[in-house]
Amino acid sequence: MDAGKNEKIFNALESFRIELPSWGFANTGTRFGKFIQPAAATTTEEKFSDAGQVHLLTGVCPTVALHVLWDCPEGIRSTDDIKTFSDRHGVLPGSINPNLFQDQEYKFGSFGNPDPAVRQRALEHTKDSIEIARRLQSRDVSMWFADGSNYPGTANIRQRKQWFTEALRESHQALSPGQRLLIEYKPFEPAFYHTDIADWGMSLLLSRAAGRQAKVLVDTGHHYAAQNIEQIVAWLLSEDMLGGFHFNDRRYADDDLTIGSIDPYQVFRIFHEIRYFEWETGKNADIAYMVDQSHNLKGKIEAMIQTVTMAQELFSKAALVDGRELATAQKNCDLVRAESFLQDAFATDVRPVIQEWRDSKGLPKNPMEAFRESGYLERITKQRATRNSQNVSSYA
Repeated sequence: MDAGKNEKIFNALESFRIELPSWGFANTGTRFGKFIQPAAATTTEEKFSDAGQVHLLTGVCPTVALHVLWDCPEGIRSTDDIKTFSDRHGVLPGSINPNLFQDQEYKFGSFGNPDPAVRQRALEHTKDSIEIARRLQSRDVSMWFADGSNYPGTANIRQRKQWFTEALRESHQALSPGQRLLIEYKPFEPAFYHTDIADWGMSLLLSRAAGRQAKVLVDTGHHYAAQNIEQIVAWLLSEDMLGGFHFNDRRYADDDLTIGSIDPYQVFRIFHEIRYFEWETGKNADIAYMVDQSHNLKGKIEAMIQTVTMAQELFSKAALVDGRELATAQKNCDLVRAESFLQDAFATDVRPVIQEWRDSKGLPKNPMEAFRESGYLERITKQRATRNSQNVSSYA
């Protein structure tokens, strides 16, 4: 690879950072139960410790997303503990995720619940989450809602839209300058007839109704099969409404698979749209790159390292597309030449250059190999196995 391409990859990697999810290091399950891993994190501090290991080996994961009920059991009072864990393990608190789906009160929804007392409870929890973010100096508050219905005629869809608009607008008013409200969407699950925020257009409208500091959050698993996610990304970029990603991969729906395990070309195309937008506009896209994965079969830390290193590869490949040459081919309707720019970049083996970049930063050339040789997994397995063995659950 020539020096010019090497420089493009180095420059791309310098700016690329990806946030890890705290819940990705803990035991999680399917609707039918969960398989326990002896090394899984059982406390918030252990999640910080595991995230710190991934950042230590990759150098590009400086923040860890937190789920309020799972990571801040005492709410706002938990922020001092979080700061201690952060200092101890070398990763900062990242996006703050309210939990508006777990408690029994949310059986019929949160912001869309017909009961005004439940809607108010959800709003107060959101405001508390915003205050937690403020105290931890976290910019983003990520909102995902399980609200919806399972049967026709059982919910007033238009009324629920209005309730969402009002609650999101009031939540937005609680933001400090510089904070953002990221509004996620999902077409189905757990609601199977209608979901209150089912697609990017609904999220876009609600974000605009909420206020200037609200943006759309795209989860790559939250789409119907064969949906063109990079087109959605391109539209949101053009509207200055793309706030961030929850990255994963999927074969069917929200499968939470490691990024690039099923369709790496799709992730490449998403990165390409972002890079192409930056080339055309001459400005950096202000996007939060976050992982949202829960692994029941793969080792949790290994899965995160695998995701991060694959994301680096795909981001580097996208950096190789020459914006000027592509624009010329598109203008001339030279279809084969235009498509070939993407195909050639995707086919390029960028791993040797990424290893050079890591070496220049004093990082392991092979983070996975370094992790397996570190002894960290063996140590935490010994420390946590007993607690995890007592955490077995079943479907019924």
